[in-house]
Amino acid sequence: MTRPAPAHAGTPAKEKRRRPRLASAPTPYLRLLTATQFAFNTGFYAVLPYLATHLGSGLGMAGWLIGLVLGLRTFSQQGLFVVGGALTDRYGPRPVVLAGCALRIAGFGWLALAGSTATVIAAVLLIGFAAALFSPAVESEAAREAVRHERDTGAPRAHVLALFSAAGQAGAFIGPLLGSLLLLLGGGFRAACLAGAAVFVGVLAGHARLMPRADPVRDRAAHPVRERGQADAQAPDAITRTAPPGRPPWRAVFTNRAFLLLCLAYSSYLVAYNQLYLSLPVEVERATGSGAALGWLFALSSLLVVVAQLPLTRWSAHRIAPRTALVTGLVIVAAGFAAVPLTPAGPGGLLPGTALVVLLTLGQMLLVPAARGLVPDLVEDRQLGLATGALSSVSGIAVLAGSAATGALLDAPAPVRWTVLAAVPLAGAALAFTLPAGRGGKERGTRAVAG
Repeated sequence: MTRPAPAHAGTPAKEKRRRPRLASAPTPYLRLLTATQFAFNTGFYAVLPYLATHLGSGLGMAGWLIGLVLGLRTFSQQGLFVVGGALTDRYGPRPVVLAGCALRIAGFGWLALAGSTATVIAAVLLIGFAAALFSPAVESEAAREAVRHERDTGAPRAHVLALFSAAGQAGAFIGPLLGSLLLLLGGGFRAACLAGAAVFVGVLAGHARLMPRADPVRDRAAHPVRERGQADAQAPDAITRTAPPGRPPWRAVFTNRAFLLLCLAYSSYLVAYNQLYLSLPVEVERATGSGAALGWLFALSSLLVVVAQLPLTRWSAHRIAPRTALVTGLVIVAAGFAAVPLTPAGPGGLLPGTALVVLLTLGQMLLVPAARGLVPDLVEDRQLGLATGALSSVSGIAVLAGSAATGALLDAPAPVRWTVLAAVPLAGAALAFTLPAGRGGKERGTRAVAG
């Protein structure tokens, strides 16, 4: 139900000034989801940035095989998000999140002991599938809660999703530093894996105690029109869509042309982002002779998001449409790859890698909230978990298809390698530009929604 305005906020100007405060005061359930994202990324990024170096230097794998292993990890995670999303729609988030945490603990423990190609592949597949369970559950619930917060307060959902993203990046900031500390102390890759597993033991215990057994968002949304009344049902920018009766959810999602275009555009971003784990470690090793600085570059990326995500999203939510944010973000990502061969090495040889990290992160901050915030506008509310999973699954398939190829590019001349990599997000930007205008953006109605 729409919250009535207090007596002292009767003028539009005063109401407008209040909205940022409302957006910064999320519900208890959203606070739990945000803390969950922070903890997930802390454990995950204590391990993942060092996987490529471990596979190459520690196990002696060839570049194409390293690319294939990383692609399989991404596919087992992103590619199977649709499974986790469908299970979330069917059973609710709690059992899916708990099962995913348990599998992640087992996967990190296995990876710590794995010494052959087969066992490494099996461990990274298990690690990826664990995330394919818990991430769609948490992300779809965050998107649903952000939409509800927008309805109740009028604050753009981008504010809520940006807070969720910033919490995840705070975890991504802490995780690599934890991994780097363990490596510097001589614990090696195995210690980093065990530390990641320990984090998820804490996550599992905490969520078993704190996560609601019921599904609070879905329970409150069971009768949306009856709760909000006729006025909200007639709102021109209503978010929940209704599919034709009896239409199978899978068909409704995967025959939605606009949603599929969004999936393809987002795929180009994820293919590019995967280069942080493949091409960036190689660049750092080439420039400095070791991978010691890699954790600091990941920390820089995460710190940028923690500091700038909320202000940037607040600006874009009120000034540009989501499609514009998506296209602009992909172009900035492409510029990051193009900048690597053009940037002088500078002190320590890290300037090219730093340019890549900074530009890719800026592009990510624009495009990820925009892409995720468009999903509730394009699909029916009760299919949101499936659609959230499908967005990542299509991207995971694209990463799997391109990982061996991008791994082979490691042996190509630098200008060729970075030009090809820059072309991928540029192609995604061209696809994003064909999305229908005004879906969730300023053109739609009275408020701008970038996320």
